Amino acid sequence: MNEKLLMSLAYGSAVTTGERAVTFSDLTGLEDSFKEADAWLRQGASEGKDGFGWMNLPKRNVDDIQALSRWLATRESIVQIGIGGSALGNLMLHGALLPPYWNELPKAKRGSPRFFMSDNVDPTDNRAIWELIDPESTAIIVVSKSGSTAETASNFLFFWEKLRDTLGEAKARERVVVVTDKEKGILRPFVNETGCKSLILPADVGGRYSVLSCVGLLSAWALGIDCKTLLSGASAVDEAISKTSSVLDNPAWILSGLSYLHMKKNRNLNIIMPYADSLDRFGEWFAQLWGESLGKDGQGSTPVRALGAIDQHSQIQLYTSGPDDKLFTIMTVEQGQKDIVLPAAQEKAFEKLSYLYGKSMDALRNFEAGATSAALAKSGKPVISLSIPVLDAYHLGAMIQFYEYVTGLTGRLMQVNPFDQPGVEQGKDYTYGLMGRSGFDAQAAEVRALSAKINERIVSL
Repeated sequence: MNEKLLMSLAYGSAVTTGERAVTFSDLTGLEDSFKEADAWLRQGASEGKDGFGWMNLPKRNVDDIQALSRWLATRESIVQIGIGGSALGNLMLHGALLPPYWNELPKAKRGSPRFFMSDNVDPTDNRAIWELIDPESTAIIVVSKSGSTAETASNFLFFWEKLRDTLGEAKARERVVVVTDKEKGILRPFVNETGCKSLILPADVGGRYSVLSCVGLLSAWALGIDCKTLLSGASAVDEAISKTSSVLDNPAWILSGLSYLHMKKNRNLNIIMPYADSLDRFGEWFAQLWGESLGKDGQGSTPVRALGAIDQHSQIQLYTSGPDDKLFTIMTVEQGQKDIVLPAAQEKAFEKLSYLYGKSMDALRNFEAGATSAALAKSGKPVISLSIPVLDAYHLGAMIQFYEYVTGLTGRLMQVNPFDQPGVEQGKDYTYGLMGRSGFDAQAAEVRALSAKINERIVSL
């Protein structure tokens, strides 16, 4: 196993024939478009344009993040408040690189704080988190560029009041870390007023591309994840991509091109199916990255996350025998960290299971991934296999940068802006109006009129 190999992409079964064929010629025909898109991304990053800054994150100075993470690591618990890009990246890093059931482990085995995410505006969850923590030994991280996102603001108001009422304002502000814009928004004046700890969220980095900034790195470092190695892997994949100028030598261009071409052939569901529980949250992170970046102007493909081998028993019937409207990426990890070799049972009742004896769980799972890929290919569905040698900080950092690049590149091919989210902002504005925020009266009136139309016909049981 070559652990410095970043990843391998097998895509022969994604090149198809028939009426809706996607050919090698189609793929190589995009070479000039890829070169232009790559130059566009790199120029935008070098000029500090809004949304392009994620490309520079692997090489930015992170000493301030590491320094603050050392203090966080002394806490018994960390509660992060954020939603979307201010939450999914953290959960993805922790899910991939920390032991399962992290909060259930004894402190002696963890050696780092427990972690809780307050993302959805749910009173039951927030009260449960509060009841599980000791305010005296807890740190609260609130992440929001504007500070006005309704869910994040609501959750922070709850925890801030609880902290302040329990500990007093002086002790409460010592336990709060604010990650927000350097100058704009609601939270920066809060920092200035209270003197609480703070980090600057890079102005040129959007939320769904922010996991390799202080948004994701702060809690990850505090929990013992090697973030320097994470960034090293991200830098390595960017360097490798920059050295290739031929489509068929560049896995990122191939994945972007196949995604784009199959989208044009009305395969508008993009299935990502890792065969590793630790990558389950990667699928959730990808879903926001892909859907929010590319769903514009009537275009896009819907990201669908599945988990092997679990979803072999819930989705594969549809995938193999249902409509040809999907592109599949099957993800595998070549070797797990702590494999289990299956024992030989003494009971005669298990004789028919003897084919499992002496085999490993990792081998079984990866055989199942191969079997799923083969079944999809046999049914004529386009399938890509992406494999990494081992799931560690280096390779996860590479995967993050790789998928962010593929997403930005695909947006450029589609001629949409992969760094804005006008549809999300519309929903936010309607929420502000309904909640009575000043300046959003027109949005409140509009959403009420639309709701009246929706509710013209109601049937109940």
